[in-house]
Amino acid sequence: MKEKIKLVLAQISSKRENKEKNLRRIEEFTIKAKEQAADLVIFPELSLTGYVVRDQIYELAEIIPGPSTKRIEDLAKRTGMYIIFGMPELSEKTKATVFNTAVFVGPQGGIGKYRKMYLPTHSVFEEKRYFRQGYQTAAFNTELGNIGLCICYDLFFPEVCRLSRLKGAELIVSISASPAVRRRYFEILTAARALENTVFLAYVNLVGVEDGLQFWGGSRLISPTGEVLVKAKNDEEDFVICEVDYREIRPVETFVPTLRDLRPELFDELKKHAELF
Repeated sequence: MKEKIKLVLAQISSKRENKEKNLRRIEEFTIKAKEQAADLVIFPELSLTGYVVRDQIYELAEIIPGPSTKRIEDLAKRTGMYIIFGMPELSEKTKATVFNTAVFVGPQGGIGKYRKMYLPTHSVFEEKRYFRQGYQTAAFNTELGNIGLCICYDLFFPEVCRLSRLKGAELIVSISASPAVRRRYFEILTAARALENTVFLAYVNLVGVEDGLQFWGGSRLISPTGEVLVKAKNDEEDFVICEVDYREIRPVETFVPTLRDLRPELFDELKKHAELF
């Protein structure tokens, strides 16, 4: 495992309902990342299709592996890059069950996927109308280290990142499609999730306007102390290179020993009271 990796926050504006154009954009940014000697390039939530696609989601969704994941796997093999991106995943067992999924591929092919666990359905959001929720957190051992995944609204629920951390993740990647009205929330939540788990957190957000909904960008890498190490521009596409040095985690764990001081019996209480809520 590498002690230090270079990653790219690929903050793109996806073209709604146009997978071909978005795949070309993913390829363009991946090749650019390779030219900058990066190891990993990260794209936003539902970057394959755009976020506001409503009933078209059933036509756009694909099984995994499928045509789009195959193209991105081929791209990863050709460039030697690791790639994380978001897409609507069609269930292999039914004809119209769709998940909001983060896909992780590398030079050797598919590494894994994560299905969004928390689906916002309030104000401008209607994800439960279209998606089925996931049930498993994710952490994947790779040559780039142990990397966990989550998606956008999952950051509001500390248990998602905590479980990924307990599974060994030292870098948690959160892909997102956060509109501008939620900017302040995510600025706070990304720092909190990194600090409370003494983990690096890479947050990559969509940018652009889809059917009147503006996505604010602001992608960032957060240190295990909650410090913003790098930040992408607001409200426009950006390509940000940054480094993760896993050796920085140990001294933080020593002086901010949240994992050592964890009280797992409280999770039993949480479960009991949540069921009665």
